[in-house]
Amino acid sequence: NAIESVNSSFRKVTKQGAFSNETAVFKVFYLRIKELYQKWHGHSIRNWAIVMNQLVIDERIGTMVRKYQVSI
Repeated sequence: NAIESVNSSFRKVTKQGAFSNETAVFKVFYLRIKELYQKWHGHSIRNWAIVMNQLVIDERIGTMVRKYQVSI
């Protein structure tokens, strides 16, 4: 699961040390997100057409999905 993978990644970077304040933690999260984005950028999502069709069925979600839809 992608969400569990991200959460696991966050736990790994926060476990490595003590942080002086909340901003320091946010900076570490930001850097980790950038690393994850570079790792996942360009990969195709399996069965994406099926997922999109299921999301578009619900009218509320469908308008949001269409607004941000990007061709892969």
